[in-house]
Amino acid sequence: MNLENSALILEGGGLRGVYTSGALHFFMEQELFFPYVIGVSMGACNAANYVSRQPERNRIVNTRFVNDSRYLSYRRLLTKGELFGMEFIFDTIPNSLVPFDYRTFRESDMKCITVVTNCVTGEPLYFEKSELGGDYLSVLQASTSLPFISKPIRYNGHILMDGGLSDSIPIRKSMSDGNQKNVLILTQPKGYRKKKFKFNTLARMRYPRFPGLCEALEHRYIRYNETIDFIDSLERQDAAFIIRPQSVLPARRIERNKRRLYAAYDLGYRDASESYEALCRYLQAPTARSE
Repeated sequence: MNLENSALILEGGGLRGVYTSGALHFFMEQELFFPYVIGVSMGACNAANYVSRQPERNRIVNTRFVNDSRYLSYRRLLTKGELFGMEFIFDTIPNSLVPFDYRTFRESDMKCITVVTNCVTGEPLYFEKSELGGDYLSVLQASTSLPFISKPIRYNGHILMDGGLSDSIPIRKSMSDGNQKNVLILTQPKGYRKKKFKFNTLARMRYPRFPGLCEALEHRYIRYNETIDFIDSLERQDAAFIIRPQSVLPARRIERNKRRLYAAYDLGYRDASESYEALCRYLQAPTARSE
């Protein structure tokens, strides 16, 4: 299969991202590894496990510990301003409980790009794994850090939060990097459009030092919906290949019901499996179709 100038783009969506984990499990079973992968928030976590070739890891992490207070705790949100236990998730789990294969990840020749948002400017930043070294998990944590339920992450002179605030589905970034064939795994069904953010005043009160972050929150729905319109137009022209759920996923952004999480994972695996022949035809077609 010709994967030259092809990319895999992974949307976030909190724990809805287990859908993507299931799809990537199928890809790895087929030995389908794209040379370029870019992920946002939970999509970035999925990208890491895809590059490290650990097909079950994201499912294990997000089901085994979902009812563990070290992982998710509303009491911690009230007392420490943090719903998810980031130290537990990005230190204890990958280094002790469900080991992350750092060596395979580092030595892979796949490009792996993580999207974050600069809290001061509100603009997206894109970090490739080769430039991060031992700081990779800090940037990955930043990409998953949502306003109001997480704390900003300081890295290399920047203050960073969730990448989905500024570039939820980085199709244009992939295309600007020269990728002519783009495969996207989305976590919302066709026709979904994001609604206007209702808490602009609260955001400016909570983050007075981060005007860019507040602007990103306010205008996120506009950018997201424009991007979905663009993706839909690419799909109609056979210039992009989309895998997404046929209906709203059983798992929510914040989900503690393991049955729903497993169901979303299985749906992702099934949808990737059922799309595989069409995906192979898309990848084998001449690249001129994407120009």
